[in-house]
Amino acid sequence: MSAERITGKESEAIREIRNSLMHVGRIPTMRELMSSLGYRSPRSASLIVNKLIKKGILRRKVDGGLQFTRNLAEDTTRAQTIDVPLIGMVACGTPMLAEENIQGMISVSTKLARPPYRYFLLKARGDSMDQKGINDGDLVLVRQQTTAQNGDTVVALIDDEATIKEFRIGAETFVLAPRSKNKQHQSIVLTKDFQIQGVVVTVIPDFDE
Repeated sequence: MSAERITGKESEAIREIRNSLMHVGRIPTMRELMSSLGYRSPRSASLIVNKLIKKGILRRKVDGGLQFTRNLAEDTTRAQTIDVPLIGMVACGTPMLAEENIQGMISVSTKLARPPYRYFLLKARGDSMDQKGINDGDLVLVRQQTTAQNGDTVVALIDDEATIKEFRIGAETFVLAPRSKNKQHQSIVLTKDFQIQGVVVTVIPDFDE
């Protein structure tokens, strides 16, 4: 990373980008950044972004999108940590951990993300697992693996869409079952055509300012 000094406006932009990643799960658009920084033109926000790219805080991915290269957890001195990728929307036909799906890196304590396993973070959507303590907007820490035990809470990929469910093994089928107070959620019964991406380890507390 460049040793150039970060200006006040750039620090504000970093905060807004960090908050968007934590609460929305993606880098803000230029218009969103323009609005949050009080600019009247997206060009002003774009200039700030270009400066952050030059200073090594952001970088452009192969698909033209942006990736945050700075650790999002600001205080990493209290415990040993490892950098865990935060996954955004999974693009059709691309592996979940492909570069274009990674929104940024978050420092997570090795007490949670235990080496030598690999981990990723995913933002939960909806209330289908609220009885397991996973609520809409939560960041879920997932240990990357392609198999699971009966009763594990897993991240499964079905038709390029990631879902968090309880994994059950039947005689000839697999079931991805919700654990929710909302009875509208139904179990998904599968024989194949899905991939287990990992097993949920814990819900990461919200990173509020």
